[in-house]
Amino acid sequence: MTETRRPWRVRPQPTSHLGLLQEEGLQLRPTISTMILRLLLALNFFPSIQVAENKILVKQSPMLVVYNNAVNLSCKYTFNLFSKEFRASLYKGADSAVEVCVVNGNYSHQLQFRSKTGFHCDGKLGNETVTFYLWNLFVNQTDIYFCKIEVMYPPPYIDNEKSNGTIIHVKENHHCPAHRTPESSKPFWALVVVVGVLALYSLLVTVALFTYWMKSKRNRVLQSDYLNMTPRRLGPTRRHYHPYAPSRDFAAYRS
Repeated sequence: MTETRRPWRVRPQPTSHLGLLQEEGLQLRPTISTMILRLLLALNFFPSIQVAENKILVKQSPMLVVYNNAVNLSCKYTFNLFSKEFRASLYKGADSAVEVCVVNGNYSHQLQFRSKTGFHCDGKLGNETVTFYLWNLFVNQTDIYFCKIEVMYPPPYIDNEKSNGTIIHVKENHHCPAHRTPESSKPFWALVVVVGVLALYSLLVTVALFTYWMKSKRNRVLQSDYLNMTPRRLGPTRRHYHPYAPSRDFAAYRS
């Protein structure tokens, strides 16, 4: 038997997709590992966005110079506090250890600013701005002040990142009197009105008494002059008959 040998066939090499894509200038499709990596990065990015949305950004002036012992400190915030229970406060010191002024509430009630640390403060809450008004400041109260905005209700609790703060530099001024707020001047003006009414009443009573006294004195003087003009009889007087006048016989008239 003769063996028949088959001729060797050269199998064609499969063309690599990588070579074709590189030759055509196309990019490779993302592999599974690349997709997983991108997914992990996205998952790590979303919490950072959520944290940023749960923080309030506050901007303050870098420095304020006080010449008349009073200052207005405005804090601009990027958050809608409408229909929310919030708290706005002002702190003193680099570590915010002293609470200078605070107000809490909502837009449906009248807001009242107060201080528990001896500061004279008031304020006003506007659209994305809260203004703290401080007066009767002293030189030793020169420091850095920080604004803080907090949303208390509804949940979640939200506050602001610590801002750069505002340096309040109080200049010494001996000739400028302490500023009076409208609230503190109300008792003063009430006292002025009461004293004025009492003074006017006393003046009217004094004028009336003086007028009455003058009239009484004038009447006494007139009565005294009238009494002095009345003739006084010193004794009995005799009637002198003229010699040429005939005497009358009264008996003839009787008959």
